[in-house]
Amino acid sequence: MNKKELRTILLVEDSMADAEMAMDALQEAHLANPVIHVEDGVECLDYLHARGAWAEREPGDPAVVLLDIKMPRMNGLDVLTHMRADERLRRIPVVILSSSREESDLARSWDLGANAYVIKPVDVDQFFEAVRTLGQFWAVLNQAPE
Repeated sequence: MNKKELRTILLVEDSMADAEMAMDALQEAHLANPVIHVEDGVECLDYLHARGAWAEREPGDPAVVLLDIKMPRMNGLDVLTHMRADERLRRIPVVILSSSREESDLARSWDLGANAYVIKPVDVDQFFEAVRTLGQFWAVLNQAPE
């Protein structure tokens, strides 16, 4: 049986503080999966389509995209809309990681095909636990179609 290749976790987050916390939490989960951090929706799509700064990246889609909603240039809902409309990207699990508790953001995310919506806890320990659990589930336990 061939060893399941380790797919990346793509973290799309414009706040450096939140991104660093999420990266630390994923590291603490002892996941072998590499974590790639991009700062907005435009860079996320560049990564997914392996273009621009990401043209030379290793081929393959991420195991999961951890996606913030409120970002400059292109927000998370626009990224999600694009991904779900793209034949190659639509099955990639997307977890919205947002500080927004607005019902409209929540409903829109689900309508657009988010796999989960996690409100960023204000409490650091809760945030760590949430991201650790997400990383373990989506990168290790979840079984995606080939």
